[in-house]
Amino acid sequence: MAPGGGSCKEVIESRVTFSDYDMATSSADLRGSPLRKTATALSGNLGSTSMNDVHELLECPVCVNLMYPPIYQVDSPKAKVFQDAFSLRFIVLSESELCPNGHTVCSTCKTRVHNCCPTCRNELGNIRCLALEKVAESLELPCSYQILGCHDIFPYYSKLKHEKNCRYRPYSCPYAGAECSVTGDIPFLVMHLKNDHKVDMHDGCTFNHRYVKSNPHEVENATWMLTVFNCFGRQFCLHFEAFHIGMAPVYMAFLRFMGDEDEARQFSYSLEVGGSGRKFMWQGVPRSIRDSHRKVRDSQDGLIIQRNLALYFSGGDRQELKLKVAGRIWKEQ
Repeated sequence: MAPGGGSCKEVIESRVTFSDYDMATSSADLRGSPLRKTATALSGNLGSTSMNDVHELLECPVCVNLMYPPIYQVDSPKAKVFQDAFSLRFIVLSESELCPNGHTVCSTCKTRVHNCCPTCRNELGNIRCLALEKVAESLELPCSYQILGCHDIFPYYSKLKHEKNCRYRPYSCPYAGAECSVTGDIPFLVMHLKNDHKVDMHDGCTFNHRYVKSNPHEVENATWMLTVFNCFGRQFCLHFEAFHIGMAPVYMAFLRFMGDEDEARQFSYSLEVGGSGRKFMWQGVPRSIRDSHRKVRDSQDGLIIQRNLALYFSGGDRQELKLKVAGRIWKEQ
């Protein structure tokens, strides 16, 4: 006995085409169902289907992102649509047994809405909308970053994987002084850093920076103002931070490239600090801003100086940090 009291009626037809299904479900109760829309949209030649309509079917009503398996539908005792795994056809148990609501939601948002359908407020269960998942399998879609220059087309389920590593995807703001959620292309971020974060902008491939702190023993973690260099027509971010490696307080300077990793590898840079007749040097390859400043810092990929040595280089009574960092950027042949 099915939940709700009624038993399943005999299958009207074990195989029906989309056009048959469209006719069989033409009652007014089903006109708002996404399953009805799916069948109608896909009847005939898929090439004649409006991509906007298909996108609308596959959009989660909560986050408005495209849905990926598992896609869930309203848990109703009347939901009696199953899918033939080998074709885009349906087995319909009875027109009167079809769920009139059939709304869908992505797996991420299912928990966010506390198992309540965001469209009709019915309870959500664990019913997979296999029909809609199969529809998605048949689609090829452009990259979401098409407007930024990516013109590739991908099968629906490959699109998400591509977009996570698409070279045209927006960059995150490289500012390290605060958590900034701004994203965009490089020219936009350069203006954002200049106008919103008021960072220092310099032209040239060599630099001398002095980092000063009057009470270095009282500061366990600190991030100095970011500096951006325009060099070879590209932008480089110089970071300087105080933190701990284990129990040891250290200072670290490193360079990040405003672009992708493959472009960053075309450049090299050197950093050096010194004082009292001593010099400490580092040479490396700038990291892409695709890697967060924390990831670069934690990988220790830069010039690292223990605090006692940094204060020694600062001279005087070693009670104040006055560390000069010199550097050079060059392009590999």
